[in-house]
Amino acid sequence: MISQILHANDFAQEAARFILARARGAIAARGLFRLGLTGGRSPRAVNDALISLAGDLPWPKVQFTFGDERCVPPEHADSNFRVARESLFGPAGVPEGNVFRMRGEIDPASAAEEYEAKLAAVATRLGEARYTHDLLLLGLGEDGHVASLFPDSPALDENTRNVLPVIGPKPPPQRISMTFPLINAARQVLFLVPDAAKRDIVKGVIDGDARYPASRVRAQEQVSWLLGW
Repeated sequence: MISQILHANDFAQEAARFILARARGAIAARGLFRLGLTGGRSPRAVNDALISLAGDLPWPKVQFTFGDERCVPPEHADSNFRVARESLFGPAGVPEGNVFRMRGEIDPASAAEEYEAKLAAVATRLGEARYTHDLLLLGLGEDGHVASLFPDSPALDENTRNVLPVIGPKPPPQRISMTFPLINAARQVLFLVPDAAKRDIVKGVIDGDARYPASRVRAQEQVSWLLGW
């Protein structure tokens, strides 16, 4: 695994260029680009930039997943899916079947099992041990969490399940999250960290500080950090 640190003057534009370069490479190599989306504050701006820079990107050849979801209906303001639908899927005309949504409106355990089964079916069809993202986007919390894998969560040590129901420390507390076995099966990971206030946490994660869940993130090929400072 190779680590790469990038500093952005125009964060959203540079994030979009990074994603689009990987998209075109994956489509050329394998006919499909599998992208895992993150929640948080930065996706809307990045999605806007993706739309503006995508050009002739064949969106029907892009398959989307979510690293985590809040246990709310898809129309709810806290829904990660809602943000992606409004700022990316709708404007880009992404086919509905290309979006693998975590159903936050149903029982969390059932939603996690459903999502895990959906990804496993694709992996089996493609001859993979686990669903393999071409690129997985991750944010970084103030406590060093990624997806909805928070410090001291039992889910941190999961080594079999790919998706779990979890409880977070801030509302809404009930979440559904990918686990590290699935996260670390990705070909490439891109951390999106626009906030310079997280400078010390980024350094701790990169240095392997075990207090931060993000320090456990790996990838088959490369982990990149796009930093807004």
